[in-house]
Amino acid sequence: MNHLVIAPLLLPLLAGTTLLLLRGSATPVRQAVSMLATMALVVIAVLLLLKVADGSVLVYRLGDWPAPFGIVLVADRLSAMMVLLTALLSASVILYALRGADHDGRFFHVLFQMQLFGINGAFLTGDLFNLFVFFEVLLIASYGLLLYGGGADRTRAGLHYVVLNLVGSTLFLFAVGALYGVLGTLNMADIAQRLATVSEEDLGVVRAAGLLLFAVFALKGALAPLHLWLPGAYGHTSAAVAAMFAIMTKVGAYAILRAHSLMFGPDSGPVAGLLDPWLLPLALITVVAGTIGVMASKRLSQQAAYLVVVSAGTLLAAVGVGGAEAFAAGLYYLLHSTLAAAAVFLLADVISKARGYALDKLVPGPELPRGQLLAGVFLIIVLAISGMPPLSGFVGKWLILQASIGEAGMPWVFAVLLVTSLLVIMTLARSGTMLFFKIEEGAAAGNPVRTLDLGAPLALALIGVGLVVYAGPVYEFGQAAAEQLLQSEAYIGAVLQVATGGSQ
Repeated sequence: MNHLVIAPLLLPLLAGTTLLLLRGSATPVRQAVSMLATMALVVIAVLLLLKVADGSVLVYRLGDWPAPFGIVLVADRLSAMMVLLTALLSASVILYALRGADHDGRFFHVLFQMQLFGINGAFLTGDLFNLFVFFEVLLIASYGLLLYGGGADRTRAGLHYVVLNLVGSTLFLFAVGALYGVLGTLNMADIAQRLATVSEEDLGVVRAAGLLLFAVFALKGALAPLHLWLPGAYGHTSAAVAAMFAIMTKVGAYAILRAHSLMFGPDSGPVAGLLDPWLLPLALITVVAGTIGVMASKRLSQQAAYLVVVSAGTLLAAVGVGGAEAFAAGLYYLLHSTLAAAAVFLLADVISKARGYALDKLVPGPELPRGQLLAGVFLIIVLAISGMPPLSGFVGKWLILQASIGEAGMPWVFAVLLVTSLLVIMTLARSGTMLFFKIEEGAAAGNPVRTLDLGAPLALALIGVGLVVYAGPVYEFGQAAAEQLLQSEAYIGAVLQVATGGSQ
């Protein structure tokens, strides 16, 4: 067994435990431990990605129990890519948090590391029940992070977030229980095998459980109409937390993609294509709903929250189109949208502090200190997230549109993505005009803008530029990951071969 597979879980778990034991230590000590652990996670994620880049599927058996009886962690191209994306995002966020966002309480870094533990576990687990467990770990940590700093709006949004996710967790258990009662297993590879031969009398229960799982994953991934919790939760928490939450909806999208291709894929017999009638229509509705929210928002951070909804819908539209080309386009867009949304949250916080009383409200305010620098960074990030050429948002959407050519839903995909992109561009241009050119004479500005404050948003923007410069290799890797997803025999064989003595 390759112990590199479990390292992305052990590192944040040990770091979080150490930080909890250091509760009496000075803040710089906790910051140093958290920072070092996060940077080490980037190195581990790169090594893991390189290990699976050739198409290997690495299986790690906890306690050396063979699948499907024991718990397994599985790393393939997709899961390794998601772990690396999480590591890069967390490194940028922790750099920003060290500028002061982590001073509101003593347990920010503990919760941050535990959230990383839960997110990485969700990407690497090969078992449905343990997917539920890791969902709960990352959600419990996110509850604490969301409420960090207090305030009535934050508490209200946090309450909605907690209640809805508790309902989702309950439904998840119902679905898992139903599948286990019929199939006798919760290992995803084993489920995929058994679903192909499920009996007619059990078919209704399996379909109901599968759709219930889809509803839970849609709630986590902010798919309409289950997206209404997100704008309040993301728009009212601190910028560092909201930026880290940009990966949270991608956990739900990842779960949908994994279930869609592995458990309900073309080789799943009577349940093949179970999610097909739902994915594309709901994804396009999500894009429209998110765009309306962006247009109606009165704060830049609220716009960023609705942009996360738009990105969730666009990503799942690619999954709904289906096929390796569309999946690869969706994976490229996933990378872009996560980094770009996080950059908007962080930049909105910098602008809010610089505008004094006006905060990040889209109203006339004081002249911004170092306004030209802020406007330049704003322009780069907004061009990327709105889909303007030549940045990564344009490349991602162009790839999705290209993949939809000739498919049944092509007219709807083209119409929705092109029209909503134009509306988002117009809305963000109006927001930039209001923030940087509508000056209220005599109004006092806020805190001076330090160059280091822009370090994290710029780092995320530069990674986005890298996605354009290396668009070819990134897309080729996405294609390879998509083909590996659609050819599930390799995944199933690697996991279940362990039961007959093989190992990876």
